[in-house]
Amino acid sequence: MNLVICLLVARGYVPKSRIREVVGGYGDQSDEAFERMFERDKEELREVGIPIETGGFDPLGDEEPGYRILRHEFELPEIRLEPDEAAVVGLAARVWQHTYLSEASSNAVLKLQAVGVEADTRSLGAVEPRVGGEEPAFWPLWEAVRDRRPVAFHHRKSSTSEPLLRHLQPWSVLSWHGRWYVVGFDTDREAARMFRMSRIVGDVRPDGDDGSYEVPAPETVREAAASLAPPERSPVLHALVRVRHGSGHGLRRRATFVATDATTGWDEVTVPYTSNQALAEELVSHGADVVALEPVELRDAVVERLRAILAVPA
Repeated sequence: MNLVICLLVARGYVPKSRIREVVGGYGDQSDEAFERMFERDKEELREVGIPIETGGFDPLGDEEPGYRILRHEFELPEIRLEPDEAAVVGLAARVWQHTYLSEASSNAVLKLQAVGVEADTRSLGAVEPRVGGEEPAFWPLWEAVRDRRPVAFHHRKSSTSEPLLRHLQPWSVLSWHGRWYVVGFDTDREAARMFRMSRIVGDVRPDGDDGSYEVPAPETVREAAASLAPPERSPVLHALVRVRHGSGHGLRRRATFVATDATTGWDEVTVPYTSNQALAEELVSHGADVVALEPVELRDAVVERLRAILAVPA
């Protein structure tokens, strides 16, 4: 992601020597290790369809060749999704809203400007996260899943219990009813376990080497998560939400009532929920396509999040 941001915001070609200075993880490598990492990263990006162009503007060819990503080639054309497809994309978008990625993009731009590369920050619209504020344990656990790295952390079984030390081989992070969990193999209990991230106390610490365990097949992980998921609580609250036509498919599926108004382009949707904070976060992720109407506490929670976004420096 740092390499994508670096090449996307630069107005011209970025030489490899500059890339090594500004992209996190490159600068502290030996020459040989950097070359391997850089070639691997370029190849992986090209494999997923991100076009990296090589060239330069020096007609004599005296300057070091550089790399860039053209915004019009990087951006996708208009895509129309079925409701179930849109729901999956919406869940993925909530992952990208993590504040770590916002910091990464800001740091990349600052480093480019510091070494004299003119940066077009408008190009960040294609990759820059819009909403932040996930659990503090989210990113360390996400990285641990990615790297197959065992971790240790203190976790409260309930909000009033004493935190206990857990040792886990993480398999996956997942969202369940507006809350983030990590599922994996608990080496103390020698069984699969799932932990709610908001109940992790203190730091998530590495507890072994990268790649030191194997992750089960995806269907096994899904079955474990389903069996370990907390029981659903009966919804005790109902929110009235205005949803633009063609948007908010996840909200519509959960709705107990939908009032359609063909003249305004909006529907009023009644949604059952249990947490103002969790629903407010979901509503904000829809941007201008969703407006919270009732109750007042929910509206206030949405407004608070929107003000926090506006307060973040551009």
